[in-house]
Amino acid sequence: MFTGIIHHSGVVESIERLPAGARLALRTASPDPFTRGESLSVNGVCLTVLPEADGSLFMDVSNETLEKTTLGSLRPGHQVNVERALAIGDRLGGHIVQGHVDGVGSLLEITTQGEFAVYRWRYPEEFAELVISKGSIAVDGVSLTIVDPDSTSFRAALIPETLRRTNLGASTAGAQVNLEFDMMAKYVRNLVAPYLPPRKSPL
Repeated sequence: MFTGIIHHSGVVESIERLPAGARLALRTASPDPFTRGESLSVNGVCLTVLPEADGSLFMDVSNETLEKTTLGSLRPGHQVNVERALAIGDRLGGHIVQGHVDGVGSLLEITTQGEFAVYRWRYPEEFAELVISKGSIAVDGVSLTIVDPDSTSFRAALIPETLRRTNLGASTAGAQVNLEFDMMAKYVRNLVAPYLPPRKSPL
């Protein structure tokens, strides 16, 4: 489990394609040593860490993850958002994030407001029921609050700290991002789905 609060960034050192998947190597700004087998969120994707003595972190990425997330497009030098797994007793500053990406979205526009910014992202239409005003969403692993949603897009306000500390501050229109919708919303949708009337097919 993660919170979507990003304290450190990482830089991709390499991504090696394998017959089944890939091996990602990166280096982070975290001062604390990593334990072999611990979980790390990389741009919102939960991966298993294989640390090396020189400080490099290796992670194996399955073909499924490469196909369903943006990790397959990473290149050496790319900055990524990293978050270590939540420990019992830690503050839950964002919201509960699993690191299980639901789909890929794209940045539509950026509106700057002094040191602040408002971004609008497009998301896959099949998740419209999970996108509600003032609800939570993880964008590349960053916990954000949804504003002004419609059936295909939503906005979120980014404070200066988020713009400085995460890779979202360097995003440009068209950039793809990993999206994880709120876990509680997904459970509620599944619980009430049997009691809802069937959807009408568009004419």
